[in-house]
Amino acid sequence: MVKRSRSRRTAEGAFGLLLLGKVLLLSALVLLVLTAGVWTSWKTAQHVMLTKGREHGTMTVSACGETTCTGPFLPKDGQGTVRAKVTIDKSVTHRTGEQIPVAVEPGTSTVVRTGLAGVLHAWIPLGGALLLVALVLAGGLRLRRTAWGAGLAGGGLLVAAFLTL
Repeated sequence: MVKRSRSRRTAEGAFGLLLLGKVLLLSALVLLVLTAGVWTSWKTAQHVMLTKGREHGTMTVSACGETTCTGPFLPKDGQGTVRAKVTIDKSVTHRTGEQIPVAVEPGTSTVVRTGLAGVLHAWIPLGGALLLVALVLAGGLRLRRTAWGAGLAGGGLLVAAFLTL
C-alpha cells in the first residue's frame, strides 16, 4: 500500500469542505425561499383562515382598475358595519357585478376573499416557493424524490388556486 502525499491529503480535505459548504449553502437557500413563501402567504392567509376579530360578509364588485377592484361591503348576519367602498385584489375576481364572500382586514378598507378559493389564493406564494425549491433540491442537492414532491405540491397548489377562482 502506497501512502498518499501530504498535499494530496490536504487537497482531498479541502474538496470535502467545499462539498460540505455547497450542501450547507443550498440548504440555507431552500430554507430561506420556503420561509419567504410562508411569510408572504401568511400575510393574507391569516385574514382568510382566522375568523376571530374579522368582519365577514359579501362584496359586490362595482368597478375594477388595473390592479384592484372596489365595491360595497355588506356584513354577514348584520355583524359589522356596512361600508360603501372596500378594495380587493383584482386577481381574485372575474367581472363587475360579481358577489364575493370576503373578510375585512382589521383597521383597513381592504378585503380578502374567503372560502376555499380565498385560502388557495392566499397560499399561492408558497406554491411558487415550492416550485423554486424543487429546482434547487434536484439540481444542487441531488434530492430528486424530495424535489418531485415539492414540485408536485407547489404545482398542485397553483393549479387548484386558479381552478377555484
